[in-house]
Amino acid sequence: MPNRAQVALVLSFTSTFTVLLLASRLLISYFQLFQTSESDIDGSPNVFAMAWAFGESSLLQPNQLLALVFGILGTSLFLFFFGSSKRKPVLDPTVWQEFPLVNKIVVSPNTALYRFGLPHPDDILGLPIGQHISVEAEIDGKKIMRSYTPTSSDDDKGHFDLLIKSYEKGNISRYIGLLKIGQSIRVKGPKGQFTYTPTLARELGMIAGGTGITPMLQIIRAALKNPHDRTKISLIYANVNLDDILLRKELDELAAKHASRFSVFYVLNNPPVPWNGGIGFVSKEHIKELLPPTSADIKVLLCGPPPMMTAMKNHLKQIGYPEPRTVSKLVDQVFLF
Repeated sequence: MPNRAQVALVLSFTSTFTVLLLASRLLISYFQLFQTSESDIDGSPNVFAMAWAFGESSLLQPNQLLALVFGILGTSLFLFFFGSSKRKPVLDPTVWQEFPLVNKIVVSPNTALYRFGLPHPDDILGLPIGQHISVEAEIDGKKIMRSYTPTSSDDDKGHFDLLIKSYEKGNISRYIGLLKIGQSIRVKGPKGQFTYTPTLARELGMIAGGTGITPMLQIIRAALKNPHDRTKISLIYANVNLDDILLRKELDELAAKHASRFSVFYVLNNPPVPWNGGIGFVSKEHIKELLPPTSADIKVLLCGPPPMMTAMKNHLKQIGYPEPRTVSKLVDQVFLF
């Protein structure tokens, strides 16, 4: 879609062409009258006759009309293909950059969505789907760094979003939780071994715990909004309490809208009554029932608290899935973020 500057250029081209054309026709009429002696007694051209001749003459000759059409068409095509407003991605894997907090939306008692502004409203972060960023802060005289996956994508211009659960004894999470609007964080990236594409797998199984939902949600959004993507996705999402389920409304809406491609199953340690989800911890039975069986064209993605991830890897190994390596690679069938 052309931006305002591109539209203004096309209009400027058209108006300039029109003015020059009118001026040329006026001059031609003037000299024609002068040469044919349609003049007053004193020898100067008759203005009324000149105006009549100008009105009688064809404003646009066929070749001129053709030139105007091709000029507008050529300019428009050039701007469409080569004048894109898409700017260079902001992220640089070698340079720490600061981005200010522009908004904070509380989504649960201890979790919020933090929106950070990019330098220009048309800027994109430049983060491949499935990768993450590093966030650094100086706390008590020490530089502390943590990795986070934005829930936003490069479709979101001018900002990026981080969904973060703040812990009382946390370092970066508490630091971000105390930020005021206008204060900044230091970011570097992209990082990570996983990059999602529509042809990556026939089906994805996902197991997430707490804020481990962030890389999953990024992938889910990207897959479901792409009309050419046919990947099926099954998500098991574990939390302690009902209020801990992050972005449940969006997940449920996506599952209802894309029922043939996406399903979500919630597991709670302390479920309310009544409750139709899982109770306790994610079990082997849950995985067998809800996730795709092991195959060369499927992948299982894991993200959550370390104790939970250790248990999930053991469950998957006992069921027959390949054991994930210490540092997961994109080619692995079981990938741990």
